[in-house]
Amino acid sequence: MKADTRCFPCLKRLATQAVELATTDPELRTVVLGEALKILERNFSADVVPTSISDEMHAKIKELTKSVDPYQEVKKREMEMAKELSERVRQSYGDDLRSRIEYAVIGNTFDFFRDFEEVRKDAQRRPKFAIDDIDKLKERLKHAGHILYLADNAGECYFDLPLLEKLRDFADVFYVVKGAPIQNDITLEDLGRSGIQTEVGRVITTGAATVGINLCKCSPKFRAKFDRADLIVAKGMGHYETLSELPERGRVFYLLMAKCHPVARSLGILEGEYAAMLR
Repeated sequence: MKADTRCFPCLKRLATQAVELATTDPELRTVVLGEALKILERNFSADVVPTSISDEMHAKIKELTKSVDPYQEVKKREMEMAKELSERVRQSYGDDLRSRIEYAVIGNTFDFFRDFEEVRKDAQRRPKFAIDDIDKLKERLKHAGHILYLADNAGECYFDLPLLEKLRDFADVFYVVKGAPIQNDITLEDLGRSGIQTEVGRVITTGAATVGINLCKCSPKFRAKFDRADLIVAKGMGHYETLSELPERGRVFYLLMAKCHPVARSLGILEGEYAAMLR
């Protein structure tokens, strides 16, 4: 998905937020934000994927502030809230595939730009899919031997677990986390703090710190797994923004809430709606 004009202010807000989380030094904040915004102004165009700019800005912010994981505290709070909510709403969902997909997508309501109380309200409403390819997914699963499940925000792991267990009925499943901290995406360290790492099953990393998937930066091990996978479950907008640029092969199942206008427009749905889309 390429950028549109609404992505620019969002990326600017992201840079400001990341800098404020990375350092409390006001003078350093000014310098680092200036450098991040230079990256934005230099690279922004209708021909780029927005995540490529955010990746470069995050790398510069971490380099200049010496902050390895600026969103660490955000992720901890998000995971605490997600665990509480996941336990509260789980009983409202069944154990069939559709119910577990609905439960998993509820986790995608978490976002560092959204108020936690707003997220709490959304998480307690049963989702309805504006794009619903779950029946197509069922057919695809009959022929799947290897599945990659691309994890998104740290708190989503609690909502992902029941779907991971269900998918293991069909194929070998690998839960994919980021190779190093990037925004509030889950890493191995975050998963270790969750208390459910052993229940998740097989876990691999992308070998990179990128929003979504940038295959050029991922490890050879991950790229081999990616090429071999019969099905890729891709949680969240970052994975949609990046993977939608690849040729369509009918093996990527996007599962997300469209939390911004550009993504919603690209999907052909309304902002705030959910998509369960096989492409």
